[in-house]
Amino acid sequence: MKNVSIYSTPTCTYCNMAKDFMKKNNVTYTEYNVATDLAKRKEMIDKTGQMGVPVIVVDGQAMVGFDKDTLATALGIK
Repeated sequence: MKNVSIYSTPTCTYCNMAKDFMKKNNVTYTEYNVATDLAKRKEMIDKTGQMGVPVIVVDGQAMVGFDKDTLATALGIK
């Protein structure tokens, strides 16, 4: 099983699309709300150098934004 986390905000459309995609594919993930969690916001900026969300981290590899095909590949989903 892969270690997956997502840095997101409640109003982000692409964040919600990414979470829906992972739920539909039974991917367990940890969610961090960077709108309210300042420590996780700083961690996200340190990882990526920017404040754009979503940031999805799969086994230590961070990707900015939601690209279904890229995420599926990272997760090993056909």
